[in-house]
Amino acid sequence: MAVFNPKKREIECKLVYYGPGRCGKTTNLEWIHRTFTKNVVGKMVSINTDGDRTLFFDFLPMGLGKIRGCEIRVQLYTVPGQVKYSATRKLVLKGVDGVVFVADSMAVRREKNALSLKDLATNLKEYGLNIFKVPLVMQFNKRDLGAEGVPLLSIEQMQRDLNRQLKVPAFPASALNGEGVRDTLKAALESTLKHLHQEMRWAQPT
Repeated sequence: MAVFNPKKREIECKLVYYGPGRCGKTTNLEWIHRTFTKNVVGKMVSINTDGDRTLFFDFLPMGLGKIRGCEIRVQLYTVPGQVKYSATRKLVLKGVDGVVFVADSMAVRREKNALSLKDLATNLKEYGLNIFKVPLVMQFNKRDLGAEGVPLLSIEQMQRDLNRQLKVPAFPASALNGEGVRDTLKAALESTLKHLHQEMRWAQPT
């Protein structure tokens, strides 16, 4: 849930990048941190685990307005995707305001995508949140690998597998070179802030 900081006149909210192991969550945040230097506050913090990492940093979404005259500060997080880090994933989701689900386009990862989305729904439910009501955006990552001959799932197939019921915005992407990363982030921020206005009955941005 968003937090109001009266001293700094800031509203802080939390956006989490979720998905199966090695789907590109970390690569997304690294590209954002490197590209939007004017929007980044401080350094990116990395918590290393065996085979995966949890990253987070503060981001100021300039151009999306203010809420009641307050600046918006967004904490961007990734979660470790491997099965053995289930407890960590659940912990990182605590207080989440919006989610980017990063799916792996490689055909061999089809089942892992579905399992990870189910895991997300389960963990959100533990905090009393419904995946159909939480601001959610999908990213179908690693589309560039098709040019290298790697068998990929079609966008249509991924939509059927993951987004048939949710019907949320979805973006093809290559986080490695930044394609689709900006569009994904913008949609996620807009959806999250719109939801905060509705849920907390705040005034429209100025």
